[in-house]
Amino acid sequence: MEDRALLQNIRQTPKPSTPVLVISKLIVAALPVAQVAIGGMNLKSCPQQPYIPIYLVVSGVFSLVLALLSCLPCTREQEDGEQSLASSLCTLWNSLVSLFLFCWFIAGNVWIYSIYPAKYDEKETLYCNKSLYLFAFWSTTLMYILLGVFFVGGCCMLFCMCLCRGSSSREDDV
Repeated sequence: MEDRALLQNIRQTPKPSTPVLVISKLIVAALPVAQVAIGGMNLKSCPQQPYIPIYLVVSGVFSLVLALLSCLPCTREQEDGEQSLASSLCTLWNSLVSLFLFCWFIAGNVWIYSIYPAKYDEKETLYCNKSLYLFAFWSTTLMYILLGVFFVGGCCMLFCMCLCRGSSSREDDV
């Protein structure tokens, strides 16, 4: 019985205010904008691995598209809980773009980490612009760091929920 009430409370999370949503979208959009800008300015600056700037531009553009699509009204769930055709299409599109970004991220990992450490000397025939490479390297590494933080945080939350559930069941036994 308690599990069902817990799930209902999770589904009925409070909606953040519009300014909070706008500010969070702008913060989330900062990295993709930087990816497009840095990748676009350095398209020919990495003969050692020419796919790195392309990786940055494509992942930045698709991340921005995904962020913009999440603002559309068709992505919001209706009050009665049913999905309209437009909502289903938006969900399908978001899922396909997310799958593409995941695959593109793996490809970017191969391109970025395969030339580590990159050669920054432009006098050599195979070099990579230092700013471009370090931005690509650290933005990719940041994704792994965030994934680890979310994983550890999720495990801690699960552990705490198990502890709380265990203590409440002992109180019911008394």
